[in-house]
Amino acid sequence: MLRGLYTATAGMVTQQRRTEMLTNNMANSTTPGYKADQASVRAFPEMLLQRMDNKSPSAKNGMGYYGSTTIGPINTGAYLQEISSQFAQGSLKETGLLSDVALIEEAVPLNPETNVKGALLFAVGNAEGQERYTRNGHFTLADNGTLLSDGNAVLSTTGEPISIQTSNYQIAADGSIYNLDLPPGEQFIAQIDVRFEEDVRNLIKEGNGMYRTANEAPLPTALNDENLRYTVRQNYVENSTVDVGRTYTDMMTAYRSFEANQKVLQAYDKSMDKAVNEIGRL
Repeated sequence: MLRGLYTATAGMVTQQRRTEMLTNNMANSTTPGYKADQASVRAFPEMLLQRMDNKSPSAKNGMGYYGSTTIGPINTGAYLQEISSQFAQGSLKETGLLSDVALIEEAVPLNPETNVKGALLFAVGNAEGQERYTRNGHFTLADNGTLLSDGNAVLSTTGEPISIQTSNYQIAADGSIYNLDLPPGEQFIAQIDVRFEEDVRNLIKEGNGMYRTANEAPLPTALNDENLRYTVRQNYVENSTVDVGRTYTDMMTAYRSFEANQKVLQAYDKSMDKAVNEIGRL
């Protein structure tokens, strides 16, 4: 009896975690550059049940000894194996803001081990001086001219925070920023650094669309990599990859599955209550 109780409980825990993931996706459906999470639900390995010391005539072997009898396999429930981000290219939205940029992937190679496409990301520095990575191109200018992504300084190809001391600037397709108030030949300010992760399994979400590497090692730059092609487009942002309609449907499915497992759990609870309080009196 308790085996079924554990199976139902495992199903409830799985659907609860899945619902939390879907809720987070829904909350970030309007966050620029947000990559939707996807859950992988797996079943626990099946177990083969055998009846030990079976005294039935069918279990007697040719030497007159009783052995075990195979009953059959049993499944012990499901679990949420992993949650991974889907690094698909999001659609573009024109904003008209000079500081907004969208990172457009043109050629990104597949990982030979996983056959999954790698990821291009902007490099930023957080308040602790650590490198982090994001696809959120909704940049803003601080009062001192520092280019920010959600409060984190956007890094240049030299590894330094980008500072723009003018309101009349242009961002080229390769991420180079130019001060249009200066004469030609003196306009270059900095170039936005774009990094590449070959294996997206090494990226860990930290919230607010930020990622870090599993070993904290910095990602290599995508600049001058012959296998990579991308474009930085000013006045645009990349939309979230969350499919709102599908997410609503998945949330309802997860809720119904949780509810079904809950009813099974309640049924076991009532059976155990009768076994203890009613059958025990006889």
